[in-house]
Amino acid sequence: MSDRFIQIAASVASIARGFQVRGWALGTSGNLSAVVEREPLTLAMSPSGVDKGDLTAEQILMIDEHAAVLSDHHAKPSDESPLHIRIIKERGAGAVLHTHSIWNTILSDIHAADGGVFIEGYEMLKGLEGVSTHEHSEWLPILENSQDMWALADRIGDTLRKHKDAHAILLQRHGLYSWGRDLAQAKRHVEIVEFLLEALGRTRLISQQPKG
Repeated sequence: MSDRFIQIAASVASIARGFQVRGWALGTSGNLSAVVEREPLTLAMSPSGVDKGDLTAEQILMIDEHAAVLSDHHAKPSDESPLHIRIIKERGAGAVLHTHSIWNTILSDIHAADGGVFIEGYEMLKGLEGVSTHEHSEWLPILENSQDMWALADRIGDTLRKHKDAHAILLQRHGLYSWGRDLAQAKRHVEIVEFLLEALGRTRLISQQPKG
């Protein structure tokens, strides 16, 4: 393995462990990837069925654009690898991170009939790439979940082309996908969007409580 892959794998594993501690990737949920090379496209990808709190750099796989394992591992890459590959191709992203927090799961279901959820007016929006004011209105598209990952990847591609300014998407009752030019930016985007979704959810709860 190249020094670049080794470095990226260490960062992917570290971020995964951090997400698990924050409750965003409990059990074996969540998956993470980062681009190692563009031509031909190769990714550092988290394996399937591994507790993200225990993930190590040595467990990270190298896969190609067809989700085939290139590294000398017997492990299987995440089933959702095709989704990462499509997002990277559509957005030119350098990393894609997927979380299963309580709030993104709940709100992805509550707003599914609307096709997405608007987040606007929050100062934290300025943490998203290209956003310079709290007056920004961020639309998070919500897609119906599927176990056919290549078909779901096609629908994600269509959605990203339609919503070119989106920084993340939600899968109904499943979770959040966000991305960035590199792992640091992708991690920041996840942190921002997770904060905003929790703020929306908690505001909804508080507003429904009786006053007095």
